[in-house]
Amino acid sequence: MSASEKSLNPEIATIETLGIIAGGGSIPAKLVQACENLGIQPFIVALEGNAAPELVEGHEHVWSRLGAAGQIIKTLKAHEITDLVLIGSIHRPSITEIKPDLKTAEFLAKVGLSALGDSDILDAVRRFLESEGFRVHGVHKFARDLLAPEGVIGKYEPSKAEWSDIRRGIEISQAIGRLDIGQAVIIQEGLVLGVEGIEGTDELIERCGALMRKGRKPILVKTCKPQQDEDLDLPTIGVDTIEKAAYAGLGGVVIHAGRSLLYEREEVQVAADKNKLFVIGVDPLAETHKDG
Repeated sequence: MSASEKSLNPEIATIETLGIIAGGGSIPAKLVQACENLGIQPFIVALEGNAAPELVEGHEHVWSRLGAAGQIIKTLKAHEITDLVLIGSIHRPSITEIKPDLKTAEFLAKVGLSALGDSDILDAVRRFLESEGFRVHGVHKFARDLLAPEGVIGKYEPSKAEWSDIRRGIEISQAIGRLDIGQAVIIQEGLVLGVEGIEGTDELIERCGALMRKGRKPILVKTCKPQQDEDLDLPTIGVDTIEKAAYAGLGGVVIHAGRSLLYEREEVQVAADKNKLFVIGVDPLAETHKDG
């Protein structure tokens, strides 16, 4: 998206400075680059223990611990920032690790963090930020090219038998998503080798690599939770995921078209072709209504 295209999107057309509350991974850097292309000034709140040090180089920023909500809000307001994106992976800490300041403690007292799933926590965070006068946006509003396309990415396609596993995987990933357990499942010949929990997708792949059986290769299916706020925590796939899947012996990776993030798309395609596995974006609603 260019600066001229920005003016066509009413949600971001008036944004001059964007606050980026950044965790780990490569997506925050993609957002920073997108802001520069759009003529938007990024202001980075880099979360300690999560964000990469190189993310903030050359940009206005502040480092903060996760439990310092009061200081983060004070800093953003001092810079007259009202528009925010929360992006990047976050190590989910225990209450004792957070070391909450007064504002964070107020938030925790209201929501009971330990009793909530990830989606509930993110919904609560959004409501909290909005109550403080901020507008929360999704990264895809600034970098639409990060959204996963529908169809095959690369030269390998799933077989008819693999499509049966894909549809089964979609049903299960949507079911665990509805329960706010996770976003991903690994399935082999109709058998569930594992579902994603708090450990994340990379660890799921590693764990299931030792569980695979002889026969058709397992498939990773990762979809957006049905109740997911699309501005927060969309499923994400990058070249590291593809390399890990190949190393573990998987035969393919399925992602949610239009409701997941696919970064390093060219590198993903090269890695998929090199390792002879398929990558495909699907519409879960459409696929679960098809015959096998």
